[in-house]
Amino acid sequence: MGKKQGEQGAAWLSEKMSGQVDFEQRSLGSSDEIGLQYLSSLTNSDMINRYIVIPSYEMESLQAFENYIASFPGTVQAGERQQIIEFVLKGFVLISIGKSGYLFNAVKVESSGVGEAVNEAIVQGPRDAFSENIELNINLIRRRYQSETLKIDMLTVGKVSRTSVAILYDDERVDRQVLKEMKKRIENVKIDILQSAGELEKYISPERVRIFPTMIVTERPDRVVFNIAEGKVAVLINSNGFAILAPSIFSDFFTAMDDKIQVPMVGWFLKTIRYIGLLLTLTLPSLYVTFASYNPEILKIQISLLIAGSRAAVPYPSFMEVFLMLLMMEFLTEASLRLPKAIGPTATTVGGLILGQAATQAGLVSNIMIILVSAVAISNFIIPISMMGYTIRVIKYIMTLFAITFGLLGVVGSVVGLIMYLSGIRSFGRPYMKMYALEIKSKGGQ
Repeated sequence: MGKKQGEQGAAWLSEKMSGQVDFEQRSLGSSDEIGLQYLSSLTNSDMINRYIVIPSYEMESLQAFENYIASFPGTVQAGERQQIIEFVLKGFVLISIGKSGYLFNAVKVESSGVGEAVNEAIVQGPRDAFSENIELNINLIRRRYQSETLKIDMLTVGKVSRTSVAILYDDERVDRQVLKEMKKRIENVKIDILQSAGELEKYISPERVRIFPTMIVTERPDRVVFNIAEGKVAVLINSNGFAILAPSIFSDFFTAMDDKIQVPMVGWFLKTIRYIGLLLTLTLPSLYVTFASYNPEILKIQISLLIAGSRAAVPYPSFMEVFLMLLMMEFLTEASLRLPKAIGPTATTVGGLILGQAATQAGLVSNIMIILVSAVAISNFIIPISMMGYTIRVIKYIMTLFAITFGLLGVVGSVVGLIMYLSGIRSFGRPYMKMYALEIKSKGGQ
């Protein structure tokens, strides 16, 4: 690459990366003949200071410094424009010396502050999770999304906390209306202290009375990268290891990152299993009340007699039995979350076994009820996004109340009403029940 081309490459990079909050430009020396251009989120500042800045002032001449940089291990002479931006997006520093250009390897590799994903664990794929450092989180995303179209806008929320909030998006793929709306909502948040992504999600949601989440709160960088590539907007918050993704539709909450790794048929099978689990956890308690107390004639006579025989010693109606066991399961779930990790799993497992066996032997609940509650709990736990899991835990009680009041008609009516309610929800103007994230355009592109 000629010297004139090197000078043009630095000017082109400056124009191309303008507006990036983590793009840095520095001049060294009194004559400003040495220029540095790099992404601070991807480069190691200690390496830049030790191997570039300090030697630039210690060298006797500019030529001596250029020879030093050119002979440094890992340094590449700047070539075409595409090569320059690819290396800079990997963490290299573009050093302009006069009219020559060199790409210096100063890649920052974060490992000490990166932990494993806990709430969204997967079998295959990356295991790292966001940390509580927003610069480290941006680094995790930039390392996976090495494109000059990835833009970052910084805002500040909280009169007292002054929490830094970063909005990340692909400038070529993002929906401008969604991006504009997201910025507007965040700027309109008037609170004293902001400490978590879930808290911000609550404030930027226009519906004050709602039960279904319309934005995903995730701890996985790979999920954020995948959604940015789909044209969505991601929001990172300093001092919090979670990100917000918008807009999000209903099917997004039932997609695990494992689905993207498996072969297509296996991925669809796993997703179908989750929808079956959703149906079971919603309807099993209400159907049990219906068939035990209102419409036993719908089932085969053997099954109806089996349910009646199992409940022969139970002294109260079926709906009280359902609510009692569901509440006990909720207590065990909350205890497993709040107890110390050393004793939590053991205490809840032993407590659940003893509680179920003792309640059955005492005649307080039926054997079938124990099986049903276990199936409901397991079905609820297969939902990948915990926000949706909490919502489904609440919805099943509402459907059970409809079953208590109206029997089988209440179950059917509540399912139809739930679908109608979901069809009316919008996430940043996007239909919540839209099953495909990408619109299929006609052949004419209209």
